[in-house]
Amino acid sequence: MSSSVDGLVSGLSTSSLIGQLMQVEAAPQNRLKAKVQTAENTVASYTSVNGKLFSLKGAADTLGQLSTWRSIQASSSSSGVVATATGGTNSASGVTTFDVVSVATAQVGTVQFPKDTADGTDGSTELSFEFGTPPAGTPIKVEIGADKSPAAIASAINSTKGLPVRAGVVTTSTGDVILQLSSTKSGTDNAFSVTGLSTSPITVIAPADAMIRVGSLDTTDPMNPTLTPGSYEVKSSSNTFTGLLPGVSVTITKPETGVTVTAQADVAGIAEKLQALVDAANAALDEVSAQTAYDPTTRKGSALTGDFMVRQLSHTIMSSVSGGLSYANPKYVKPADGSGLPEESPGNMKLNVFGSLAQVGIQLDRGGKLTFNAGKFTTAYNADPTKIQEAMIGLADNFEEQTSKQSLVVTKVITGRRLEIDNFKSQISNWDIRLAARQLTLQKQYTNLETALGNLKNKSNWLAGQLGGMSG
Repeated sequence: MSSSVDGLVSGLSTSSLIGQLMQVEAAPQNRLKAKVQTAENTVASYTSVNGKLFSLKGAADTLGQLSTWRSIQASSSSSGVVATATGGTNSASGVTTFDVVSVATAQVGTVQFPKDTADGTDGSTELSFEFGTPPAGTPIKVEIGADKSPAAIASAINSTKGLPVRAGVVTTSTGDVILQLSSTKSGTDNAFSVTGLSTSPITVIAPADAMIRVGSLDTTDPMNPTLTPGSYEVKSSSNTFTGLLPGVSVTITKPETGVTVTAQADVAGIAEKLQALVDAANAALDEVSAQTAYDPTTRKGSALTGDFMVRQLSHTIMSSVSGGLSYANPKYVKPADGSGLPEESPGNMKLNVFGSLAQVGIQLDRGGKLTFNAGKFTTAYNADPTKIQEAMIGLADNFEEQTSKQSLVVTKVITGRRLEIDNFKSQISNWDIRLAARQLTLQKQYTNLETALGNLKNKSNWLAGQLGGMSG
């Protein structure tokens, strides 16, 4: 516990003296604190650079994914048919033409009850719904309570979980009650029948499957038309079809003939991924520049000014463009040991040399930034999709490998600096204990000094009094 010992006897400001002495004593600790602040600023800068490397790696990974190069755009020649690309690695360009023979419908049935019917059942306490043609699976039961009116029956149907039928009640102009039962799913597989009502429903709309015909019918025999060779028909319980083209979903709305659905490579989407890679690379270059900047006017540097390792990141990124593209040959086959074949041959090289990336619109400008021309890329891709795909996946793999290595190095530096910071903080904590002990020691010393001076003063006063008495 500290206490004020300002000199009551000496007249000295002992608390001020102790404070000044403690500032001298704390100088080594303050130097450690300054080192911690500098190290933390450096770690923050390294972390910021590492974040941009991670973003660049992510953009490269996306560009290198097969799903990026298999992405397609789907279109339809009819406003009544919607074609949608579903994505995935199984997508492929293509075209198909078909006739929409029929659309899928859901079953609707009605039961008419006389006015003021109190019991719409056949005396049962439950209804039983069966599905399919013929019925298949376990029937779904609907419990009917004490109230068996058409309205209560409709409510019981609508509150039964897992029942793909909805019920409604309508009162006719004559006062009769119509219980309408509507399937929530279309297609013949979802046809339903119900038992337990006093009257079986009359089907108003029959369930039907949607049908698409690819090819044509032979109508030589009008009473018995048949599919021409190579033609086929496809049914669906819904109005959506998959499988007509890989990676394309087709939804129909009405019968019609001569519908053409086309799937084309999504070149614009691929160009966006390349633009994202270029943007991520530029963001990394900007971050390195900001963290290593030096202001000659103020003669002040940034946290990483002079850091060769960080500056090397910029050199690596820019060299990936300025030096042209070479990438691992995905078709390379290493000769078996003892085969006598050379490790490489003109048709079996480890590296493929693509050359300047300007061929696909990627260049370095005078300011050392990457630029991308989507139009030039599109032209190159349309001219030779296979070549461009292989080369750009190679470019993405190169960037991903480089950023992984660079990020690993930066991460190791960050880990080392954090260990250093922890060590400094431990020393600072130890200094807190030492300084507290030193301050207590100084306070005791000055307290003892004041006590000693007080005793001397008292003795001096006594002696002065004795001498004064003798002289009198």
